[in-house]
Amino acid sequence: MTAAPVAPSATDFSAPGVLEGRYEQDGFVILKDALSRPELDALLAETARICRGELGEIDGAVSSSPDETDDEVIRRFLCVHYPHKLSSLMLDTMRHPAIVESLTRIIGPDVKAMQSMLFVKAEGKPGQAWHQDEMFIPTRDRSLTAAWIALDDATVENGCLWVLPGSHRDGVIYPNREHDDPRYDCTVESFDFPWTDDDAVPVELSAGSVLLFNGYLLHKSLPNTGRHGYRRALANHYMSAASLLPWALPYEGQSMAQADFRDVVLVAGRDPYAYKGIEQLRKPRIRPDRDGGCDR
Repeated sequence: MTAAPVAPSATDFSAPGVLEGRYEQDGFVILKDALSRPELDALLAETARICRGELGEIDGAVSSSPDETDDEVIRRFLCVHYPHKLSSLMLDTMRHPAIVESLTRIIGPDVKAMQSMLFVKAEGKPGQAWHQDEMFIPTRDRSLTAAWIALDDATVENGCLWVLPGSHRDGVIYPNREHDDPRYDCTVESFDFPWTDDDAVPVELSAGSVLLFNGYLLHKSLPNTGRHGYRRALANHYMSAASLLPWALPYEGQSMAQADFRDVVLVAGRDPYAYKGIEQLRKPRIRPDRDGGCDR
């Protein structure tokens, strides 16, 4: 009889090799209390400013009224993509020393970021079906790593992440399909992988803790079923700066093998491709939450 999966817990990663070994084995690690209470309070206040449109335009967002409270405005959002392009605080958090130090141990000395996502997820908002981040962000060296920063306590009730430990090891991108499951947002779901929901474990985090996980790790989240409140989180994606990032079509006359997405932020070490410059290719936008259907 197979033992039931055990929910992960934070570990002391100060000893050499412990963090790296756990990450290689499970595909994820928890950095407990990486952000302080003042840092969290500043990020939560910045979330309200972003949702109100005070820091710049967000494609797909509905304009707020001065008569609306922050609570009323924030509840309209599920996720804002690229908040680091709106907020210097979000950009600084992408470079947070406690996170970057761990990333250099997992990825290597040269690390770049290419995406940020600000999740709000008020009660009743959906989760996201099983998926692998590498399915959306194609690195060439399997170095893709997410840093999922809990801005509120993330619990089973309010829709924390669930993971399939070890599902990253084969380095396989599983097929995906459209779905009509009302528990999830409009993102496609992965399927036909050799694990079931019985193998999944919830990753409950205290506010300020960070989940680092591999781009091949299968993970999902369920709706926020709490009676009130949010499950706010800031998720950033990183990879080795020594690897090209074929996240967009190549320019005319360029082969796919040379495609290299250059809307990136260097967070550690050096960028061997700095001679290519930096481009502003993506704009802040909202993620459809299935309210009113999914326009694909």
